[in-house]
Amino acid sequence: MANASNSVTGYPHIVDSLSTALLVMDCNLLIHYMNPAAENLLAVSATRSHGMAFSDIVLVAGDTECRLKAAADHGRSFSQHEAEYMLMNGARMIVDYTVTPINPEGDLLLEIWRRDQLLRINREEDILSQQETNRVLVRGMAHEIKNPLGGIRGAAQLLDRELQSAELREYTQVIIDEADRLRSLVDRMLGPNKAPRLIRTNIHEVLERVRALVEAESHGKLTFKRDFDPSLPEFCADREQLIQAFLNIARNAMEACLESPDGPGNSDSFNSQHNRDNSSSNTSEPATITFRTRTLRQFTIGPVRHRLVCRIDVIDNGPGISPQLQQNIFYPMISGRASGNGLGLAITQSIIGRHHGLVECNSEPGHTNFVIYLPIEECT
Repeated sequence: MANASNSVTGYPHIVDSLSTALLVMDCNLLIHYMNPAAENLLAVSATRSHGMAFSDIVLVAGDTECRLKAAADHGRSFSQHEAEYMLMNGARMIVDYTVTPINPEGDLLLEIWRRDQLLRINREEDILSQQETNRVLVRGMAHEIKNPLGGIRGAAQLLDRELQSAELREYTQVIIDEADRLRSLVDRMLGPNKAPRLIRTNIHEVLERVRALVEAESHGKLTFKRDFDPSLPEFCADREQLIQAFLNIARNAMEACLESPDGPGNSDSFNSQHNRDNSSSNTSEPATITFRTRTLRQFTIGPVRHRLVCRIDVIDNGPGISPQLQQNIFYPMISGRASGNGLGLAITQSIIGRHHGLVECNSEPGHTNFVIYLPIEECT
C-alpha cells in the first residue's frame, strides 16, 4: 500500500494544494491517505482516518460499497453524480465522485467534488437574477400605469368642477378615489422609495420587535421560539426597513398557521405564500414560529465573498407552500388568497437586496423556512 500512496503523493505540494478531495484506499476499503481538501470536506483528520474503513467515515446510500469492492476486485473505474454522503458529525452533502484503480493490488483513488455548493451558487444566481427582473418589471409597469392614472385623475377633477348635480359628482369622486388607490398600490409595488438609512443595528432587537407585533396581532394564539447566536455583532443596516422585511415574512407565517381550520399542517386552501396540504395534519402541535440566528464566515452572496454574514431563519410549522407557488412567491402580485395583494414578499426581497443580502425559501408540509443572509459590515 505504501507504493500506492507514493504514486499519488509523489508531488506533495501539488496534491496538498488541490481543491479536489483525494482519498487512497486498499482493496478492503481501508483508508491510507487523504489530502487536506478531503480532511476539510469529510471533517476528519488524515491521522485519525488512517486505517479506518471508508464506511466508518462516510455513510453512503445504495450499493456504493459493493461497487467500490467490485472496482478493487476487477480493476474497473466508475463515476457517480449527485450522491448523498452523511458524515460522522451528522452533516449531509451532495457530491460527485470518481473511483480509479491505481495498481494490480486493487488499491483505489477516490476523487470527490462537493456538488451542493455548486447547486447553492446556481440557486443564488437565479434568485439574484429574479430580483433584478422584478425591479425592471415593476419600474416599467409603474411608469406605464402612473402616467395615464394622473391624466384620468386630472380629467375627473376638471369634470367634477363642471358638474352641478351632486349625484353625478359622486361618480367623479369614485374615479378620483380609485385612481388614488391604484397609485398607492403601484407605490407599494416599488417598495421603499428612500435609500436605506444605515445605522448600527442589532438584529435580535429587530426580531424581538417583529415578534412583539405579530404576537399582538395573533392574540396569543402563536407560540414563539428563539434560537439566537449571542456572538452576532451589530452591523450597518436600516433598522426600520429590516423590521418591515421580517414582519412581512412573520405575518405570512402567522396567517398560514392560524387560518388552517384544523391546526398547523392541515387545511384546504392556501394564503399568499402557503398551500394547505390535508395529508400532513399535525393537530397536536401548537402553531409555532421560530426565529434563529447564526454567524457564517467566508460566505459568498452572488459574486461577493464576505468575511462575516448573518443568517436568519424564520421557521413556521404551517401547512407549507404549494410546489406550484414556490418558484414564484417573490414576484409581485403573486397571491393565493382572494384578499391578498402578493406584495409582501416582493417588498421583503427588495429590502434585503438593498442591503446586499439574499432571501431563500425551503418548504414542505409542517416546515417552512425563510432563510435571510445579510453581510455584517461596519458603518463608515
